[in-house]
Order: sequence, then structure tokens, then C-alpha cells
Amino acid sequence: MMPHPPFTVLFVIEDDCSRLKSFMAYLQSMPHLKFSVARQLPVEMAHYDVVVTRNLQNEGAGAEHLRQFVENGGSWLILVHLSEKPLPIIFGAQPEPLGPPAELRILFENKNHSLAVRLPEAIYLPGRYHALKKIDEACETILYADWHYNHKPVLTHRLVGKGHVACTTLQAYENPMFQQILYRLMQRLAGYIEQNRELGVGLLGYSPAVGQSHGLGVQHTTGLSLRAVCDLNPQRLSQARRDFPQVKTYETSESFSGDKDVNVVIVTTPPNTHAEMCIQMMETGKHVVCEKPLVLTREEASTLVEMADRQNVHLSCHQNRRWDADFLAIKQAVSEGLIGDLFYLETFVGGFAHPCGYWHSHAAVSGGTSYDWGAHYLDWVVSLIPDPVKTVVGTRHKRVWHDVTNADQERIHVRFSRGQEAEFMHSDVAAVRKPKWYLLGTEGAIVGHWQDVCAFEIDPILYFHRHDIPATEMQPDLTLYRRHHTGQILSQKMAMPIRAQYPFHLNLANHLLTGEPLAAPLEDSVKVVEILEAAAQSMSKGGTVEVLHDG
Repeated sequence: MMPHPPFTVLFVIEDDCSRLKSFMAYLQSMPHLKFSVARQLPVEMAHYDVVVTRNLQNEGAGAEHLRQFVENGGSWLILVHLSEKPLPIIFGAQPEPLGPPAELRILFENKNHSLAVRLPEAIYLPGRYHALKKIDEACETILYADWHYNHKPVLTHRLVGKGHVACTTLQAYENPMFQQILYRLMQRLAGYIEQNRELGVGLLGYSPAVGQSHGLGVQHTTGLSLRAVCDLNPQRLSQARRDFPQVKTYETSESFSGDKDVNVVIVTTPPNTHAEMCIQMMETGKHVVCEKPLVLTREEASTLVEMADRQNVHLSCHQNRRWDADFLAIKQAVSEGLIGDLFYLETFVGGFAHPCGYWHSHAAVSGGTSYDWGAHYLDWVVSLIPDPVKTVVGTRHKRVWHDVTNADQERIHVRFSRGQEAEFMHSDVAAVRKPKWYLLGTEGAIVGHWQDVCAFEIDPILYFHRHDIPATEMQPDLTLYRRHHTGQILSQKMAMPIRAQYPFHLNLANHLLTGEPLAAPLEDSVKVVEILEAAAQSMSKGGTVEVLHDG
């Protein structure tokens, strides 16, 4: 897989480090970053790039030892956690008196700072207001709090000898945005800075909707630049040139793969060509993002992973539904323990309508009914229940739509290593839809009902036009249920997060350029393929139990 510059971090935390648990789990998801935790400052620190302390436990000889570490080229980051204790003079800043708890509006002093790339202009963090007072002009303000119409520093940086020091008074270690900033800060302290790098992106396949969507996503993401499009269809290439006049176009994958300006290829061809196209691109040293499903079989998935490792290139799957508002709301509720331990999950998609006339409806090309929406829904399932898959059972029906080769309905039942169960159903013969979501936990439940929404447009001749918004594109109505100690079941509507613009391409750029973790790691996409293939085998044998892991 794609290598990122490695660096090492030592956390020196004398007391309870539970408040940093979420942040450390975030760091642990990046294999190029190695960190360790110690209660006392070690004598030898030369093999660490950055040392992080909370407040200043190591006074006297310890502080002097750290100063020498910095002077010789190391970096020291202090997390000032609700402490007014003076900082060592080398930091060039001192904590002011603690203020009240608040939701703090945090901004970069320099909006073009290298740490700010692809981040919002302002983020909102909970915690006590606690400003820093700069006492040295050489001290750089990176983040400030907008407090009483004043810019109050809350994250500063200073060069000291051959090394760096930095400190922050912010306490929202569980906030994803702040985690990104702290990671980027440590990466900068270790000597690795993103310097206006830009990766050229090429689209292999240009279907009218998917191609334009990827092109716009690339175009709106700092660090990515759309360079080329390849398609066998001249009309689609003409459309690509109309949509993006600056791109080069190719009619063959062979000529496209030789374009030196293309670093990253997004493969958007039909699923039965994914393996061949991905291998061809990786063989020429290009990073690859493949449309879902990644491939059709476990053997193909293994071949792709081996090729990516051998070529030291990136490989991932376009799991854009990881940013659907309903999934994000459910993911957060489950991670916060609002329904206890999740042990049962059902998901459904479909209705009663004629399948489309494209390749999606033909098993030889698409892989089968479940390989389409199932690639999204099962990706949600393995994210919500990350344990190893133990068994898979699949069933199918072919009763109504005989002009297409996909089944009319498919159901996949998955059992995990700790006994949890999940079910996915796709039905094109469901006159009444099941809920989109049905989750049971040891302390509560979540139900998500489909919402049918239509818009009307006035027409002076025909009175009006009706436009139905596909239910799959509307946020479902999510309700969380919990058992009260009186025995009553209490319910509440779940809040939906606001979806960011082109979040997949943003996450891709952050991963490729700074090493930040993918929201949908390759391992999950491979697991989805394993489930889909096992389910297809089960269906072909009348619903047998397919064992993936005996443990």
C-alpha cells in the first residue's frame, strides 16, 4: 500500500490518560505513526520525533532534559489541560486564568496555514475557555478563539534551536476536527509538511452521472486536479470535454495508463471489469480508487491487495455512502452507547418496480442483485459491527421480472464472531417496504422509516408536473428508543448531521497527502466482497450456511 513518512511520538502522562483514549485510537489507525505511552520521562529520547506531555509534570531536571531534546532537533508538545501553571520560557506563551465552560469558535490565524488545508474556516469545540498570552514575538499563533470579539491564542508554535515547541489549551480531544489538527501539528513538528502538493486524477470510465460527480468532487478538493478521462464511447468523451474543458481524453486504457500527469485513477467501469482495470492501472504505478463493489470475488480482492502492496500504491473503494446523514447519526449513537451493545441489525432497500435496463440488472456484469445497493448497505453493516464474520446465509427469489438476469429479491444473513446478527434485503417485488433501519441493542433500539417526498411544478397547460425524489436519496425518519427504569419505552427523534460537500474526495486527499485515515478502509471493502461472494454461493445452493471464520 501507499507509504507515508514514518514518525514516532512519545506521550508522557503521569496520571489517568482516559481523556486521550479517543485521540490515541485515531492515531493508532495510521500505521506510519508509531506512538508509545510512559508515566515518566525516559532518559533516552533520541529515537522519538515528538514528545507530548500533559501540563508540565516533568519539572526541574525533566524540563531541562526536554529543553535539550528540543535544542538538538526534537519537538515538544504540551497539552495544557485546565492548568494555570507557568510553562517553560522556551514556549514563548503562558496560560491566562481559566474561563467558563463554553462552545468555542476556533479559527486559524492564517487561513492559508499548512495545517488548515481542506479544513473548515471555523470549528466549534466544547470546553473551558482558556487563552494563551504570547510573551515572545517569535511565538506563532496557529489557532485562536473568537472571544468577546478578540482573537485569543489557544494553540501556539515556536522554533527553538534545531527543534520545535507547541502548546494548546483546547480540551476537545474527542472532536474529529481537533484530532486532525493535532495529528497534522505532530506531523509538522516531526518535520513533515504538506507543501502545496497536487495529485493528478484520471477517470477510467465516464458514465453521465458518476463521471461528472467524481470530476466535480476532484475539482472542488484542494490537492486534487482532474487531468484526464478515458472511455470507449466517443459520445461520453465529448460529454467529459463539455463538462471539464481542460481534461485530456483517451479511448483506450492502455494509452490512458501511460499519462504521466495522472497519479490517481478512479475506476468507474462496470463491476465485472474492476479487477482487470485496477491491476492494469496499478502495474503502471498509479494509485487506484475503484467504484463499488471493489470486485466480485475474494480471489480478485486478494490479487488486487497483493498488487497494491507490491507496487507501493494506494487502493481503496468509493464507499461514498459512509457520509450519508442517517448512517452517521446511527454510527454516533452506537459509538456513544445510546442503545447499549448492538447485537441485531436489519437493513432494507427496494420497492415494487421494474428493474432498470442498464447493466446493473444483469448478474454477469453487476455480480447480482445484492452487489449493487448491497455493496453500500453491507459496508454500513461491517462498520457498525466490526467483528469478524463467522457465517453467511443467502436466499433469493425469481418470480416476476424475467426479462433481466438479476433475482427479484435477495436476502443476506450475517452472523459475527460474538454472536451479533445482521440482515440485508434488496427486493424489487416489495409492494410495502420494510424500514430502512432496524437496530436492537442491550439498552435500546433505532428504527429508520423511509420518507416519500415529491415536488410539484406548476404548468399552465397540464396544471402541474410531479417530480418524485427517490426514497434512497432522502434521509429516513430516525427514532431512538430507550427503556426507562420504570419500564416505559421512551422515544426521541434523532438529529441528523449536515453533510459536507464532496466528503469522499476530501477524505481521499487527506489520506493521500497527509496520511490521515480513510473513513472506509480497504479491509472493510474486502470484507464486503467476502460476504457478497459467500451469500451468492449460499443462494446457488438453496440457502446453505457458508462459514468464513471458525473462531
